[in-house]
Amino acid sequence: MLKQRIATALVLLPLVLGAIFYLSTPWFALAMVAPVVVGGWEWANIMGLKESAQRLGYALFIGLSLGLVYWLHADFILLASLFWWVTAIVLVSAYPRKTELWSPIAVTGLIGVLLFLPAWWGLVVLHRQEGGAWWLLYALLLVWGADTGAYFAGRAFGKRKLAPDVSPGKTIEGLIGGLALTLIISIWVALKSPVLQNVGLMGFLMVSMVSVIGSVYGDLAESMFKRHRGIKDSSQILPGHGGVLDRIDSITAAIPLFAGGMLLLGAFH
Repeated sequence: MLKQRIATALVLLPLVLGAIFYLSTPWFALAMVAPVVVGGWEWANIMGLKESAQRLGYALFIGLSLGLVYWLHADFILLASLFWWVTAIVLVSAYPRKTELWSPIAVTGLIGVLLFLPAWWGLVVLHRQEGGAWWLLYALLLVWGADTGAYFAGRAFGKRKLAPDVSPGKTIEGLIGGLALTLIISIWVALKSPVLQNVGLMGFLMVSMVSVIGSVYGDLAESMFKRHRGIKDSSQILPGHGGVLDRIDSITAAIPLFAGGMLLLGAFH
């Protein structure tokens, strides 16, 4: 399993970095359609759609919706992401109560739209900025930093469960550790970049920390949906890693929250 994970990562990482740093924004947007559509296909299974034609139809719907978002230049879709992730925190905290609110297929289908469209558009918004490749890398670093800080802090100090009915391994101490590590990263980036010419330090740090909290609950929300459906991995499309959703669940929250926050602050266009 470990060899498979390493081999898959060694293939995917250069492809992702190459797309980020060497593609123009329109081509980058097109390249990112593929993982999002695959994620939509996996989400259809989590929704409870069992027929291949139904899952393919939902994935196609997500793909066509991405085209509409691009055509409309729909920055407003990022606000929908903020609405969804505030709701997701409430639902994760309440699980296993209130499942009747989101378990119907029509509702989970709408949730999928609120997952995938803002996440994809957030990638596009970040990439189109001056130095956009580095902003994308920073947003990803927030996710990786949160995971790393949470892992070590959780192992060393973790006692109080963050969401025991969803993911028993995650602790409040781990969350604090992830926030602490990413706060250090954010301060360093703020002091080394021209971002403070347009926004204050506190605004930048607030957007970054909200994105980190979103990344944690992105992971928890997917775990909640999979647990409710009795699914371990979203698929087996990535050897050793499970499905695309299993790899991007944190990113689907962090990217649109960071991009939308920076737009609201006037730092991005």
